[in-house]
Amino acid sequence: MTLGIIGGTSLLFSKLPPLEKRQVHTPFGNAEILCGDVVMLMRHQNGLPPHRINYRANLAALAIAGVDRVVAFGSSGSLKKRITPGSVVIPTDYMSVEDIPSIHDHAIDHVRPELSQELASRLSRIVTGSRFGGVYIQTRGPRIETIAEVRALAKVADIVGMTVASEATLAGEMGMEFAAVCTVDNYANGLDTEVLTYEHILATSRSNRHRTEEIVTGIIRDLG
Repeated sequence: MTLGIIGGTSLLFSKLPPLEKRQVHTPFGNAEILCGDVVMLMRHQNGLPPHRINYRANLAALAIAGVDRVVAFGSSGSLKKRITPGSVVIPTDYMSVEDIPSIHDHAIDHVRPELSQELASRLSRIVTGSRFGGVYIQTRGPRIETIAEVRALAKVADIVGMTVASEATLAGEMGMEFAAVCTVDNYANGLDTEVLTYEHILATSRSNRHRTEEIVTGIIRDLG
């Protein structure tokens, strides 16, 4: 079994294990992966914002590399006051308010919509102090959600991001077990008095880089 790790904003400032770059050609385009004891893929390749990521190529590249389990790191905003910035959430379900890419766009298929409960449960034991369970909701990006949108989203979900639902859907279609580690880098727009900016999200990611490195190391040690 081969473990794949998808990294994003929360891994930008973290020291990663030594891995070899490899370009993978897929039916959906090319994607760069990093190979070693695990296979790692950085979703924002060449600085792409969330709405321009080629999710189908990314997940296909992992599948071609033999990955059968995927752990995705995602920066997220809290939709609930009780989920404080700086915490880590391992969601067990997801939804999206935008179109989700699919490799089954020629026919109707049935893919389990929830994240892998077993893999998520194992992650919760590895990531000490994490919050297990909850719903991740994906918005399109690249703009941050409005206050009105946040109020609506908070009625159906716990955290909000721009990537994980697309990756979870495609992983399921390609037969890969999938779960996510979501770092809560901020309260969603309107839940705090501070004006939310991307620079604030980056600063939180930078300040938590050592914890993120420890989480990655633990996942590779126990799941790789």
